[in-house]
Amino acid sequence: MKAFKIPEATVMRLSVYSRFLEQADRHGIIIVSSGDIAEGVGVSPAQVRKDLAYFGEFGTRGVGYNVSSLYQQIRRILGLNREWLVVLVGAGKLGSALARYQGFLSRGFRIIGVFDNDPKQFGRKLNGTTIMPISQLDEVVQREGVEIGIITVPAGAAQEVADRLAAAGIKAILNFSPRVLNVPSRIVVRSVDFSVNLEVLTFNLGLNTNKGL
Repeated sequence: MKAFKIPEATVMRLSVYSRFLEQADRHGIIIVSSGDIAEGVGVSPAQVRKDLAYFGEFGTRGVGYNVSSLYQQIRRILGLNREWLVVLVGAGKLGSALARYQGFLSRGFRIIGVFDNDPKQFGRKLNGTTIMPISQLDEVVQREGVEIGIITVPAGAAQEVADRLAAAGIKAILNFSPRVLNVPSRIVVRSVDFSVNLEVLTFNLGLNTNKGL
């Protein structure tokens, strides 16, 4: 399997499938079909089968998929069969909210360092993690072997923060700033721009409105 051939949309759907399977497992469901998964997440059964086929054969024809087994297989594919250490830079409102979000830990992402350049923030705790000066970023990343960084600073400071993360040895960045980052090709970057997502919503709303004309 060559990861670069897997469509990003497939990877995103795998994450959704894993959440559906986790809930099904909690409810004691043993077997599900591609139709059950499709209905639960809002795609077609054919799409479910196609997405899973990128990674092998998981089910039994005419029977379906073992919920617990498929859930664990998808977690392994997504790299969730281990804990990932994360640092977050930017302890403003968004950064503070993300640092407190329990969903990260439940999926295997542990924020071990929160950094800011505002002395008024230093020493404040977010979900048990003390906010530190950004000058300590390199030390923490290298000492703990952190691989993922989250950026929640204003656009004007985002590139500088990305440069610091890259220099410290970070391998992947989740960027919440509305700025395109220039980083070495070895670093995987995923950007979350709330305005872009809202514009996608309004685009689709416009399509639906025009259909009714």
